[in-house]
Amino acid sequence: MAEVAALAGVSTMTVSRALRDPSTVTDGTMRRIRSAIDATGYVPNRIAGSLASRRSNIVGVIVPSLRNSLFAETIQGIADALGSAYDLMIANSGYSLPGEETAIRAFLAQRVCGIVLHNARHTRESTDLLREAGIPCIETGNLVSRPIDMTIGFSNREAARAMTAHLVARHYRRIGFVSLPVRENDRAAERRAGYLAALAEAGIEVDPSLVLESPPGLRGGAEALVTLMALSPRPEAAFLTGDVLAVGALLEANRRGWSVPGDIAIAGSDDNELHSQVSPPLTSLRFPRYEIGRLAGVMLLERLQGNTRAPAIVDLGFEIVERASV
Repeated sequence: MAEVAALAGVSTMTVSRALRDPSTVTDGTMRRIRSAIDATGYVPNRIAGSLASRRSNIVGVIVPSLRNSLFAETIQGIADALGSAYDLMIANSGYSLPGEETAIRAFLAQRVCGIVLHNARHTRESTDLLREAGIPCIETGNLVSRPIDMTIGFSNREAARAMTAHLVARHYRRIGFVSLPVRENDRAAERRAGYLAALAEAGIEVDPSLVLESPPGLRGGAEALVTLMALSPRPEAAFLTGDVLAVGALLEANRRGWSVPGDIAIAGSDDNELHSQVSPPLTSLRFPRYEIGRLAGVMLLERLQGNTRAPAIVDLGFEIVERASV
């Protein structure tokens, strides 16, 4: 570091401060320091820096699964907002609250400077750990009224209520609902609650046989649709939320010769790229996944830089994208 400081014409303290937080030095100074780093091949020792400051330059991100590309969009947004000043450490909870707690404990042991959670339901121990840690924490999976620290996203309940109401407005009354298991998945639980609320508002009695849980993946959606279509009477529409369940259902309908939307209308959520490319294209809920991550990163930066007035709750809403499957 001394060689970098001498070449840049600054003190070693200035170099150390600039590497921890580039916003604390002028743009010109930062450019000279970066040029000196390139010239000398210096690699900052962030572990040593974390021992001195009691915090690292690492932001921990916990997602339910590393297989789902939807979470990758949010992670990319966080990374783009944080830039090179902070590193990301990513953990997979496996849709498990104890799994999330294990990841939180591991992150705190690594002295992370902030944590982003794609979940709004936690063990009591997780909540206590995060509140006592004294670091910024953002919940992104489901908008909550009383966050641990900050929350950004959308209401899964309102989104599912809106899509179900949309189907009712299209004169469908016998509507199947398929979600991921709700036991430790607050997003799935809230979406089911939204579906039930919309039916109640429309005066439609709930048929429990129409409400299913499914494992993630194309096969899960396909098997759920087969189960629904075996009922008598059959559903008029199916709303499959989470992962690629709706795509799996549509592919199965095409394979079996069931007309969509003639025999069964199909609506999905998360509007991934497949939803617009299958035949017929799927009506779907669209959520601003990348923007959620980017703004979560911005909120973390503001809090880390001492702005305690950063907003605690940010609702980015959702959109119904209507296509030919309904």
